[in-house]
Amino acid sequence: MSTFSDALVVAADSALRTLFAVPRASQPCPTVPERHDDGALSTEDRRLAGALMRVNHVGEVCAQALYTAQAFAARWPGPGGRASNEALAQQLEEAGREETDHLAWTKARLDELGSRPSRLNPFWYAGAFGLGLLAGRLGQGPSLGFVVETERQVEAHLASHLDRLPAEDHASRAIVAQMKLDEARHARQAQQAGAAELPAPVKGMMRMAAKVMTTVAHRI
Repeated sequence: MSTFSDALVVAADSALRTLFAVPRASQPCPTVPERHDDGALSTEDRRLAGALMRVNHVGEVCAQALYTAQAFAARWPGPGGRASNEALAQQLEEAGREETDHLAWTKARLDELGSRPSRLNPFWYAGAFGLGLLAGRLGQGPSLGFVVETERQVEAHLASHLDRLPAEDHASRAIVAQMKLDEARHARQAQQAGAAELPAPVKGMMRMAAKVMTTVAHRI
């Protein structure tokens, strides 16, 4: 990435692709073909699975916004003449590309269940981008610390969905299980790259914001 204006174009392009384009996965969608039978799901089970996968899809929309914003901030020269951090930006973009698989898998599963994404996705994206930009402007340690805490909270959230998804919804459960593994790996990578521990009040505020998002997205 050669200039700040190039980074701005990339950030705008990422937003448009996340919100308005059909996401393309680079890896096959996790599934259990021999046990995949949506016909075995009751109407109530399909409705519940659709709501939970909509929440997971929103989480992936937010992940795209967060990683894009933090990469953008890493390329933004800091105060006091602090240089841009191209290596960090590339690490964040690589994680974001892996999250694109999750975005594609959850969207495809929503279609299979006859459900829909959240109507508030532009709002979720804008809010997450703002948070990511703020975290990124604080420097490499806090930015990576934000990644670690975000991924840990998402991992716990996905674990709760494995408990709540209908037992017969093997397709959704396979997707969520793989996403959980990937989020844990992203947290470890950020930790190894020099993440700083976030203050407890910041972690608490992140949990509160996530609670609002998941509650609203479950219905809208």
